[in-house]
Amino acid sequence: MKTLVLTLAFAAVSLAAAAQSQPATAALPGTTPAAAAAPADAYTTLMSATITELMSTGDPAVLKAVAAKLERAATVAPADWLPRYYQAYALVINVFQSKEDGDAKDKTLDQAETALAQARKLHGDESELLALQAYAYQARLGISPMMRSRKYSELVGEAVAQAQSLSPANPRPYLVEANNVNFTPKMFGGGPEAAKPLYVQAQARFAAFVPAGPLAPNWGQRQLQGRLKQYETPATAAK
Repeated sequence: MKTLVLTLAFAAVSLAAAAQSQPATAALPGTTPAAAAAPADAYTTLMSATITELMSTGDPAVLKAVAAKLERAATVAPADWLPRYYQAYALVINVFQSKEDGDAKDKTLDQAETALAQARKLHGDESELLALQAYAYQARLGISPMMRSRKYSELVGEAVAQAQSLSPANPRPYLVEANNVNFTPKMFGGGPEAAKPLYVQAQARFAAFVPAGPLAPNWGQRQLQGRLKQYETPATAAK
């Protein structure tokens, strides 16, 4: 009966938010091999579809809608840190894509950091949470680079260093670090050339990285590929 209630509740959430992605068939992270071989439950299937929707859009309105869907999903599975993590991710990406003013963006990032704090209370992967926190700091910096550079560049560096220390194999903190250097003015030691070895380092880690499970964080590789294009010569890019 409990399973039926969970299934119906999350299905209602999904339908109300108009999820359009195809359902996945993988099992939850941390399940036994026998459980992994079984068909995915409704929660895993619908979370997979929601994550797919999140990763396939850059539309600020859609990102906000997906964040709201993930907030509702967190009430269906209150012990799972991943809905809160992806809610925070959706809100951070919204800020990078949005044309709203700085105050509105700061409020969105407040919501993202609240979701991150909730994911931390649920004992989420600390390296992943720190990498996303660093990404949120970069979003704060981008609202007012001249006024916020000193504070938030330092906070990004601290969060990235902690994330790398906790999980050297996680490529996301290396990507965030490279972005931080890439968009720092050359006069302060940044710029594309200074960032290049960091992007190459991130690329090697993405090549070797294996997610902990089908719902586990796995974003960033497509963004990295876009960043690396700036180093292509015209002849290379034409191939």
